[in-house]
Amino acid sequence: MTRLVLVRHGESIWHAENRYAGRSDIPLSARGREQAEWLASWTSAAQLSAIWVSPLLRARETAAPAERATGLVARIDSRLREIDFGQGEGLTNVEIERAFPEAFVAFQRDPIAHPLPGSENPNHAGQRVIACFKEIETTYPGGRVLIITHSTLLRLALCRLIGVPLSAYRSVFPLIVNVALTEISLHGDNASLLQFNVPLRFIKGGSPTHFWENEP
Repeated sequence: MTRLVLVRHGESIWHAENRYAGRSDIPLSARGREQAEWLASWTSAAQLSAIWVSPLLRARETAAPAERATGLVARIDSRLREIDFGQGEGLTNVEIERAFPEAFVAFQRDPIAHPLPGSENPNHAGQRVIACFKEIETTYPGGRVLIITHSTLLRLALCRLIGVPLSAYRSVFPLIVNVALTEISLHGDNASLLQFNVPLRFIKGGSPTHFWENEP
């Protein structure tokens, strides 16, 4: 059995406006850099076997403090990059609806059958990330591996692993919190969800620091 700790990168500079950030290579915000340090503090005692990371800047910036804390060198794997949102890249929901009204309605209804214009096929994205997870499983049997990647890709992966239709990824998993911990165990064809969206930091009074926007 291999345990995978799945983490969405820290907050990016497009977070406040909730812009679609797929292949766009944008950096972390100041808060995102702080969140990366929270993750590093957790990793120092997490007994990790390895760190794997998306090649996009916001993921690599999130991984850097964890690399320093653990002494591990992150492996960059292009299969962990975010899905390409095509002509929706860099836009908000309002801007997409204005530019492609019919396509946006269809996307809202079924994002798998009707991805945004020019987008990567989400079925293909789900296949590549699961292939990456399977390689990690065989490379680190019995290990615990931190994977730093992206929101939509993680939701597609979780649907595939636990048998949820991909078309429901936006409704079943409406949000993956920045640097929250989601952990799964893999053993051959079996997958178990051990924890989901567990925040690393709490605000005064004990409430978790969630950001409940509707994500792409």
